[in-house]
Amino acid sequence: MTESLVVGVDAGATSSRVAVHTLDGTRVGYARAGAGNPSAHGLDKAVAAIGNALESALKSVLPTGGGARVVASLAGVAGLVQEMEPELAKLWSRHGIAEGPRCMGDLAIAYAAGSAEPDGSLLLSGTGAAAARLSGFELDAVADAMGWLLGDEGSGFWIGRQAAKAVIEALDRGLPVASLLPGSGHELVRLVGERFLGEERPDTPRAAASRIVRLAQADHMRLAALAPLVSQAAEAGDPVAAGIVREAADHLVATLRRVHVSGPVVFAGSVLTNDGPVRRAVVELLAGERVATAGDAAGAAAWLAARDLLRNADASPLHAAFTAAS
Repeated sequence: MTESLVVGVDAGATSSRVAVHTLDGTRVGYARAGAGNPSAHGLDKAVAAIGNALESALKSVLPTGGGARVVASLAGVAGLVQEMEPELAKLWSRHGIAEGPRCMGDLAIAYAAGSAEPDGSLLLSGTGAAAARLSGFELDAVADAMGWLLGDEGSGFWIGRQAAKAVIEALDRGLPVASLLPGSGHELVRLVGERFLGEERPDTPRAAASRIVRLAQADHMRLAALAPLVSQAAEAGDPVAAGIVREAADHLVATLRRVHVSGPVVFAGSVLTNDGPVRRAVVELLAGERVATAGDAAGAAAWLAARDLLRNADASPLHAAFTAAS
């Protein structure tokens, strides 16, 4: 087997993925490692994580000179910093790859994971939230992506924070501690209380609210983990959860409208790629738009790398092969 290879990287805040493909889209290597966001985790840690994933992904092809057969690479990196590209070039060189990867932000890669059309828009809602307009697979405009503290409206973190706020406000206003129990008729309160308190049941509503606040302040990312519980409660008919879902969808669509002009709208991030009430509400609000769902982002990065070597007529039909979920 002597085919030329392309490498794609999807480096995010929670994990890094590396995909190795032949130019016809066949995946010959794939691996996942730790967080690869240099802004969130530091340059050294991010490069090391990507290096671990690259080494594992190349294992199946290295015995036959896999590194030397890599003809193009592209890395999509969340929190990209200027120092990342030369550091990855050194890493690539240690694996016998002549040239390091071209680096770009993760939003463009997320869009390419859902569409072979060069012009369109991305709507992302995972832990964070953003919308972007793409032209020629390059970022043309971005809306939101302002982080969990001051922005990311409609994101998983935002949804979870709204849920926690609703629960502690209800408890602070005297909602009985019994509302935390199954069958109380307060499904969102029960689910949030169960996630934060476990079997613990404080004596008073105020004590329960204070305990949830302290736990959230100690680890604010626990709030993002509440987003699936909001969907669960909304599906069960909880009116507070249903209201949060509607508000999240409104925020996401409003963010998209700030940048979207034409072309497909690609959904990315766990809130929008998984079937659930938020995705359905956003789809309903976007009636008339062409909506696609992002596939594998590391494969999309590999496809973009291969696209530079292929005729346009050959690249588009291969998009599905590169971006199919691993």
